[in-house]
Amino acid sequence: METTRRNWLRTAACGFGSLALAGLANRTTKASPRNPLAPLEPMLPARAKRVIFIFMQGGPSHVDTFDYKPTLAKYDGEKLEFKDARKQAKTGMTGAEVVMKSPWEFRQYGDCGRWVSDLFPHIAQHVDDLCFMHSLHTNGVAHGPSTLFLHTGSTSLIRPSMGSWINYGLGSENENLPGFITVSPSSGNGGPRNFGPAFLPAHFQGTSIGMAGQSLKEAAIAHIHNPQLTRAEQRRQFELLRSLNAEQLSGHEHDELEAVISSYELAWRMQMHAPELTDISHETAATQAMYGIGQPETDDFGRQCLLARRMAEAGVRYIQINYGDNSANPRWDQHSKIERHAVHAKATDQPVGALLADLKARGLLEETLVWWGGEFGRNPFTQGNYGRDHNPKGFTHFLAGGGVKSGFAYGATDEFGHEAVENKVHMHDLHATILHLLGLDHERLTYRYAGRDFRLTDVEGRVVSDIFA
Repeated sequence: METTRRNWLRTAACGFGSLALAGLANRTTKASPRNPLAPLEPMLPARAKRVIFIFMQGGPSHVDTFDYKPTLAKYDGEKLEFKDARKQAKTGMTGAEVVMKSPWEFRQYGDCGRWVSDLFPHIAQHVDDLCFMHSLHTNGVAHGPSTLFLHTGSTSLIRPSMGSWINYGLGSENENLPGFITVSPSSGNGGPRNFGPAFLPAHFQGTSIGMAGQSLKEAAIAHIHNPQLTRAEQRRQFELLRSLNAEQLSGHEHDELEAVISSYELAWRMQMHAPELTDISHETAATQAMYGIGQPETDDFGRQCLLARRMAEAGVRYIQINYGDNSANPRWDQHSKIERHAVHAKATDQPVGALLADLKARGLLEETLVWWGGEFGRNPFTQGNYGRDHNPKGFTHFLAGGGVKSGFAYGATDEFGHEAVENKVHMHDLHATILHLLGLDHERLTYRYAGRDFRLTDVEGRVVSDIFA
């Protein structure tokens, strides 16, 4: 063929495109070609399709919320000997501490008769759908290590987050949306590591919407809108790029290049579908009011909970909503003035109750595992000005839907609520159990990195099958 200026420019342009795409491919960890987020068959029979994790940052006090301990009232104000994990870590010593009763009354609710404090009148209405785990214990006594451990199974090393592991193991239910979304995450105590993929392929990174401290009204997925081009112009541009990419791939096998192209195509599909997902204006006034939207105390977290329901409907695999901030002492962290728990309960109780009711009414609760909890609990004795210090030795989370028993409580702390003593559940055990409910074997869900097979539960973890329905 005669070499003309036009032919030379045409072939050179294709070459420049190859160089650019090759550069991008070199920055991409090897992943499955074509569509790395395609849904995968579970390893085991799955009880749940997805997870909604409601993260209460800072450590809500279990003895003031869901773990009723009448012994605290009996010994209120008395000095008793406790083995305080945090004091021991700081000073190497333990000693007598002043017992402090809860300032809130507890009442029994539902057919199951579970005890709930007056902090949570809305969640209390759903105890017959809840599975309380009263015997959790974890690693780390400070927020940073314990929050990282909750999210990644490690207190310090950079490991993939739980949402990334689930995204890696199961893929996404909806090809137009990410498999893992976190709403209003905090920048502290792990920050992006709490939703990062670490050494897993970058496809499994959590997509964040907004950040802690920012009103959710103004939050959106970054760069989801292109104000410079119309929707029609964007589509023409996308179709052109897709045809060029197809020509580049014609007759060649290039897994990395295919993975990069698939990520571009996912970005395009997200631009078309994600804005509609995050737009709650089409929800009825009654639904928004049920979540507390429009009320000053509950508006922001109500929006998070409503978004979580919309994402569950849309097939997002792992959804995390966060009640937190970016300070060194997060919201539930009442080292003094434990009465401030009332502020945080007021902000979250009605929205969480509405989410449980809404999922159940829409037939989504059976296939969605709802998980509520913080990085640790708090001590049964006083600290500072009528507050409580961190307690990783015993605390409560609850689960709902997704194949767990309803109206059920598993495990127990001692009579003061200080330490898990009956059917103890380590955080590795909880991770293993949630993976199992999704159809993933925590011992087989591994990724080889630096010559070692890594997993979320490291070399530990047992499945707590006693809570399965």
